[in-house]
Amino acid sequence: MTGTADVNVDKGSDESATDRSAGPEPEPPTVSPQRHAPGKDGHAQDGHPQHGHLQHGHDAMGDLPAEEPTGEHLAVDEPLLAARAHRPSDLLRFLAGVLGIIAVFVLAQVAVSTTTGIETDISSNADKVPGVFSTIAALASSVAVLAVPLAFAVERLIKRDGLRVADGVLASVLAYGVSLGVDWWVAAGAPPAVRDALTQFPPGGGDTLTDPVHGYLAPVIAYMTAVGMSSRPRWRVALWVVVLLSGATELISGYTTPLSLLLTVLIGWSVAYGTLYAIGSPNIRPTGKHLLIGLRKVGFTPSGAHRAPDAPGETRRYLVTQQDGPLLDVHIIDREQQASGFFYRAWRRIRLRSVAVRRSPQSLRQALEQEALIAYAAAASGALAPQLVATSELGPDAAILVYENVAGRTLDELADDEITDDVMVSLWESVAALHERRIAHRRLTGESLLVVDEKTGCLVNLSGGDIAAGDLTLRIDVAQLLTTFALRVGPERSVAVANRVLGADRVASALPLLQPVGLSRSTRIDLQRMTKERKAAAQALALEQVAAGERTQEQAEEDIAAAGEDLLSRIRRQILQIAPEAPLAPAKLERLKPKTLIMVIALTFAAYLALTTIQPGQLKLSQMDWGWAALALAAAAVTYVAAAMSLTGFVPERLPFGRTVAAQLAGSFVKLVAPAAIGGIALNTRYLQKANIRSGQAVASVGASQLAGLGGHLLLLFSFGLITGSQKNGDLGASRAVIIGVLSAAVLALVVAAVAPLRRFVVTRVRSLFFGVVPRMLDLMQTPSKLITGFGGILLLTLSFTACLYASVRAFGGEMSYSAVAVVFLTANAAGSAIPTPGGIGPVEIALIGALTVGNVPPSAATPAVFLYRLLTFWLPVLPGWISYNVLQRRGAL
Repeated sequence: MTGTADVNVDKGSDESATDRSAGPEPEPPTVSPQRHAPGKDGHAQDGHPQHGHLQHGHDAMGDLPAEEPTGEHLAVDEPLLAARAHRPSDLLRFLAGVLGIIAVFVLAQVAVSTTTGIETDISSNADKVPGVFSTIAALASSVAVLAVPLAFAVERLIKRDGLRVADGVLASVLAYGVSLGVDWWVAAGAPPAVRDALTQFPPGGGDTLTDPVHGYLAPVIAYMTAVGMSSRPRWRVALWVVVLLSGATELISGYTTPLSLLLTVLIGWSVAYGTLYAIGSPNIRPTGKHLLIGLRKVGFTPSGAHRAPDAPGETRRYLVTQQDGPLLDVHIIDREQQASGFFYRAWRRIRLRSVAVRRSPQSLRQALEQEALIAYAAAASGALAPQLVATSELGPDAAILVYENVAGRTLDELADDEITDDVMVSLWESVAALHERRIAHRRLTGESLLVVDEKTGCLVNLSGGDIAAGDLTLRIDVAQLLTTFALRVGPERSVAVANRVLGADRVASALPLLQPVGLSRSTRIDLQRMTKERKAAAQALALEQVAAGERTQEQAEEDIAAAGEDLLSRIRRQILQIAPEAPLAPAKLERLKPKTLIMVIALTFAAYLALTTIQPGQLKLSQMDWGWAALALAAAAVTYVAAAMSLTGFVPERLPFGRTVAAQLAGSFVKLVAPAAIGGIALNTRYLQKANIRSGQAVASVGASQLAGLGGHLLLLFSFGLITGSQKNGDLGASRAVIIGVLSAAVLALVVAAVAPLRRFVVTRVRSLFFGVVPRMLDLMQTPSKLITGFGGILLLTLSFTACLYASVRAFGGEMSYSAVAVVFLTANAAGSAIPTPGGIGPVEIALIGALTVGNVPPSAATPAVFLYRLLTFWLPVLPGWISYNVLQRRGAL
């Protein structure tokens, strides 16, 4: 149910405001499509208003007082805020706690002498403490460990903060369960060094070890952390006094160890923040009611407020009407909003140089001061921007910035034909005024460009800007605005208008910054969508024109390639027309390229998996026939030659065969971070594009190779299945398996045909397949030698992999016919690869071992044979593949 919440604020009442929900709901205010414009009734208008009852303010704002003159009537129209929020800061604290727990276990295992020495020192000095002090401390800590949480719970319940108490109880229960789990693991399965560091025999000669984790202290820490003591210094001090007193008592009495205490604290802390992040913390964001009260305190006379669309960064906006003043545009910044997008900003800061990333304030106060400084500096520069008239803190967790409202619509809300050259000139002039004072906007996207009328534009959302910005930062602004306008009016008009205002030199200086990594996230998404839509439209038109005989296949492919050109390239071409001497080399904005990070992760992943999955004991090298192993190695090497043949055979253009073999070897490295089929397709397509083959033809050639490979796979499976089934010693019943496979494929085809979304998806893909792959195959028909090479490579590839597996089986004494091994390879390898793990790690091994075992190969021979096969075909080529990958990249072949 929605409606407008009316708030009566009476001075001296227990509650600063109450919701009047009784009776019929008031009619929501009438609004017009224009954003920011005040309505006839004095309320703000905003196209699609959002309504909702106000939340009671005390819980939402903690202990924020609220006092208002008697009899004032405030109306707030806003959606109901979420009761809980998932804070990234809680997740970070949880992860930090987990890392701390891991560090404790590592320290217990590697620093045995240190931990033992500390325990010995504590035991030797404990006797010097008088017994009466130990007794008093133990009694006080026992009482306090129960009294402090209980007193805090009573205090929270009095303040009507029962949700926090419930969160604390849940966290304490979970912490107790985790404590029991750790106790069980340490007692039953932990290494002796860990057990010795976390437990000891109690004084008095008992034969039962002490608990590794304190079953009562960890829940108390989790409870007190989850109920939010961090914002209440007195209770926080009381908790740590209790923890230290209880821990010291346990240490002196000999019932714990230092690492055990540290582990207890970390478990309680981690479980608390993990619980808060999982279920969400009670939302403390201020409501519109608190906003109006805060405006009263800084001298305004608000009569009502209406929630407006959020500013970038999830900054909440309200349009506030006054009793005797103009309409106000009020922004609320709070800790919840500051935490949004933390991980994305962290990744951008790691990946990019500092000039390409907006500065993030470290505190709420810094955020308030930064936005206010930018607003005042923008007004002083002469740029058209909303005037900041006041700032104020709104309780301990929020602040407000009050702007004069400017009526208008953002660029995103305008139709393309409403974006006039005069509006773009006005916006470029404001940007030029900012840049003359070395002020960078850094958010020149459509939502930050407010169009006031047909000739005037205004810059909004300056909170992410920079003062005293460098040249590179200012040039990024120009590149961003060029792209923003080009997305709406095309690159020709965008560059022409910028040239009128800035001049050719300043526009040309942005050319090296026209790269996706330097633009905003929304702009990158829009660029990808535009390129995809243009290419799809061009492909559909080409299909119709080719079918009607209006254009040839080659002309249609040229049209598709032209449509696939990205917008940034078209902007660069327009800039070069007005400034032929403009620098072309892209600026270095990236500190760490994703491909470098992927390579490091892949090598680390490969090393870890190699150490954990390929164990010398499983290979049973002492029982291996080295002659058969050498034959398996040779067969594995031939697979790369066969893969190169299967690719070059479906490319009419001439490819260097040695370089093509190297590219297939590089694919063995790519498999580490992608499923085998996906990684191979992407790498081969990239290789063909770098060989000056147009994108459409490259995709068609790889698609033809994959399609022929699928057909060859099914044909060989059927052939070897019949051969194996006809043999007297056939063990797998392969003929039956082939029949079952064919029937399964038929059932799948019927399902696809019956389900409309699946049918449309398949028809779309088949149409594009016939458009690209089939014409490519027709071109190859003119050179039979190419087809012989391609199909011969496919056949040789399957036979080589089969020979490698066959030789691996024979190397460990297994007996199985070559045709039966072929059926095993073609079925089990395909089934295992269907699960999209990198390189099929895990499923492929399981499927192959299971199929060989069904074929009467003893597990003692099947297991090492599969591990040898995977070692030769997957793990051994990783290092040569990495070398090939880097060499080909340096030579511009990948």
